[in-house]
Amino acid sequence: MARTIAKDHDQKRAQILKSAAKVFAESGYDRASMTQLARECGISKANIYHYYDSKDAVLFGLLDTYLSDLRDRVCGVDLDGFCPEDRLRRIVGEIMAAYQGADHEHQVQIGAMGALPEEEQKLLRAYQREMVQFMSDALEAVAPDVFDGESAKLRGATMSVFGMLNWYYMWNSGAGSKAREDYARLAAELVLNGVRGL
Repeated sequence: MARTIAKDHDQKRAQILKSAAKVFAESGYDRASMTQLARECGISKANIYHYYDSKDAVLFGLLDTYLSDLRDRVCGVDLDGFCPEDRLRRIVGEIMAAYQGADHEHQVQIGAMGALPEEEQKLLRAYQREMVQFMSDALEAVAPDVFDGESAKLRGATMSVFGMLNWYYMWNSGAGSKAREDYARLAAELVLNGVRGL
């Protein structure tokens, strides 16, 4: 007979993943244990295994959920009716807003994704590539003459934007919405004024 799924199944899975992000970020994925994770979740280790059959499965669940949700949010931002400059501003602002409260997930993405099997990494990198392409298209629209036939220059500019945004948590971990909005505006203006001078 099939086991019935509890009403709070999705909520418990989400709680496990949020706790795993904290444990993996603070202890390092290699050193973190399922016992630590159970303690952080406030549930038994056996209960975690009801949802995920291994630490690797927790890691993949965490990164798959985080990156697919991030991709959906960033690539789903409404750009209709906006000029290229304002489109870029909106994308940068959305990324900074989406990063709020996800410092641990971000650290795990950077530090532990390589521990997963190649097929799983491939799927996760596909989410990242979609966001990079979305940003790249927005940058190219801002300065098409600068990037025309200059794919290396466009890639460098695109990855530089992500570099500014991705490392914000290192400088201002726990920063609130206002600080993130201010930084998003600063980063967008640096990019907009910089690409025109290339």
